[in-house]
Amino acid sequence: MSRILCLDVGAGTLDILWVDTERELPFKAVVASPVRTIAERIERLAGDLLVTGGEMGGGPVTEALRRRARTHRVWITPEAAATLHHDPEVVRGWGLERIEPAEAETIRRRFGPAHVVLADIEIDRIRGLVEGFGVPFAFDFVALCLQDHGVPASGGSHLDFRHRLYRGPLESAGRLHELLWRAEEIPAALNRLRSAAAAARGLPAGAVYAMDSGLAAVAGAALDPRAPADRPFLVLDVATSHTVCAARDGEELCALAEIHTRDLTPERLQELVRRTAAGDLDHGRLLAEGGHGAYLRRAAGEEALGCILATGPKRRLAAGIRPPVLWGAPFGDNLMTGCAGLLDCLCRREGLPRVYFL
Repeated sequence: MSRILCLDVGAGTLDILWVDTERELPFKAVVASPVRTIAERIERLAGDLLVTGGEMGGGPVTEALRRRARTHRVWITPEAAATLHHDPEVVRGWGLERIEPAEAETIRRRFGPAHVVLADIEIDRIRGLVEGFGVPFAFDFVALCLQDHGVPASGGSHLDFRHRLYRGPLESAGRLHELLWRAEEIPAALNRLRSAAAAARGLPAGAVYAMDSGLAAVAGAALDPRAPADRPFLVLDVATSHTVCAARDGEELCALAEIHTRDLTPERLQELVRRTAAGDLDHGRLLAEGGHGAYLRRAAGEEALGCILATGPKRRLAAGIRPPVLWGAPFGDNLMTGCAGLLDCLCRREGLPRVYFL
């Protein structure tokens, strides 16, 4: 028996899947993402603010802290400040005061500010959700995914850096489960992923694994029972912030392209699908077009257009794609795509029987 908790930390939602490999039923939930709940917490707190914790998703959290710094003092530790920007001078320019962690208690006693902890993994909240399932709050494995741009040592483009970081492992294997890392294996440059994994160690778990959310979604979409095992197919995951289009052929990831969802038009989405199938992808070219990056192992070919599995919370944007998409539902639920991918990759990494819920 293995009790497994999967956490897909997105920009819009936190998706949770609990599985006991010896039970017939999984339990799941889709709730507001930590970037939303913590941003709302910041807005509710009055006056000066002390911010500790680690790097997490920015967006609403960044904007809430910048607004507060315009009217009140905001002290922030370096680890938490990385949520806003990796350049300390940019953070200072927004009016936040960087402090060392050892100074936090002194500031708390002297000034009495409100306090917020930044983390993609909210232990108490997750406890309440899991206990609400009516199952034990204890796990053999925790697997999480989120998007981490990484911290390039040269200070160059984080988009370019992130895709180059994944290119080596994909070239050597082409199998997604090999990019599910144990907490201690996560590359040092993936600061946010490491921070989340470190926070997840506060959960009662035997081992913690972590993965890029786009890759987890590609792995999960392939678990839809309509995904062909004997020919290439496409996965189109239209998430809140990022859209991934990938070509798969059996276990092999042939190609992958990623753009910001906010930049999607029907025409651009159609072109993205065509180019991914044809292998007409160039990382530098996609970056120049305002995209997020691309990876090409080989062309899957026109045959891949015969099955386009669309997943993600904003997949309605793919309604006009030709050929028509199939509305993917791994484990019977579109919003479990990332968690399904995490679970399958974990089972492969640990040599556990693969789990299917149709």
